[in-house]
Amino acid sequence: MSLLTSCAKVRPLDVAIASLGSKSPDCVYLKREWRSLISCLLAQRGRRCEVCGRTGCRIFGDHIHELKDGGAPLDPGNIRLLCGSCHSTKTARVRAIRTRETPTR
Repeated sequence: MSLLTSCAKVRPLDVAIASLGSKSPDCVYLKREWRSLISCLLAQRGRRCEVCGRTGCRIFGDHIHELKDGGAPLDPGNIRLLCGSCHSTKTARVRAIRTRETPTR
C-alpha cells in the first residue's frame, strides 16, 4: 500500500475535542524569554547533560527549585540542562516527594 492511498484514510483532527495538554497559554515554557534563555545557556554551557554528561540528544532546561515550590522561572542559576533520561528521573522524584507531602482528605 502506498503512502498516498493510506493517507486518504487519515481523518482530520477534531478541534472540538483536542486539547493543548497541561501547558497553559501563560506558561513560562511557551514564552519567548524562556526559549531565549535556554538558547543562551546551551551556547554558554554546551549542549550536554549537566548530570550524566550525555551529548548528541535533546537537552531540556530544568528548574532546580521547581516553579510550584517558588523557584525563579527565568533565573539562570535555577536552571540545569538535562538529557531526557535525567530530566524524567528528576521530575518523577520531585513528583513522588510532592505526592507524599500532600495531605489526603
